[in-house]
Amino acid sequence: MNPEPPAPPSALTIAGSDSGGAAGLQADLRTFLTCGVHGLVAVTAVTVQNTLGVHDRHDIPPRIVAGQIEAVASDMGVGAAKTGMLASAEIIHAVAAACDRAEIGRDARVPFVVDPVAASMHGQPLFDEAGLTAVRDELLPRATVLTPNLDEVRLLTGLRVTDREGMHAAAVVLHRLGPKYVLVKSGHLLADPECVDLLFDGSTFVELPGPRYRTPHTHGAGDTMASALTAGLAKGLSVVEAARYGKWFVSQAVEHAYPMGAKVGPVSAFWRLAPEQR
Repeated sequence: MNPEPPAPPSALTIAGSDSGGAAGLQADLRTFLTCGVHGLVAVTAVTVQNTLGVHDRHDIPPRIVAGQIEAVASDMGVGAAKTGMLASAEIIHAVAAACDRAEIGRDARVPFVVDPVAASMHGQPLFDEAGLTAVRDELLPRATVLTPNLDEVRLLTGLRVTDREGMHAAAVVLHRLGPKYVLVKSGHLLADPECVDLLFDGSTFVELPGPRYRTPHTHGAGDTMASALTAGLAKGLSVVEAARYGKWFVSQAVEHAYPMGAKVGPVSAFWRLAPEQR
């Protein structure tokens, strides 16, 4: 009898469901799998969406969200965790408390990636001012890595970033809010011929350069980068190594993005799959 294989690293996503399968927990689990990491999930909300927009939403009760986190952490173990859409201040309170109990956080045993998803790619807000305040006050000080795009930088700090110099200033302001590392994503700097993300630990800036692909199909890119970074942490990489790994992964995913539906299609994880034998 062959011995049992060892358990793979595991990572937890605390996020909402995207019925279109492009972003949210679907993108996270797909990325975890293709990075060789077992995906665990705490569902925060179920959205009714496609490429035309988010049409409706049902939030999961906060005690159920917290219960999912504690159930998998106590039995299966979590190598790293990330957030996505957290839907409400009440859910954020529950997530923060459950993560503390599960030893997830910047000063705890399990690294914690906070992707501060505040609006859909179509521009719909995903929580109100109370939710944004809860992100600032409860999640940012617990974050090992904060991964905002430039719209989220503006919502969190009031800064409108239009160039790389502005990204440096934003990273400094965000770091003062409590995360151990800040990774400012540059995908929205469309006038920049490159896509250079910026990692900051309070003293040192690390640039993460990559090509800017001329494709409209970028749905799920932010989730994919944050979840690849989380997978890298679950596999034992340092934060800088995991950030470089996430950048490499999402660059490949955007290069191989494909059309689906009437508007913006998803970034791809298919490039990680072996070709079928015919």
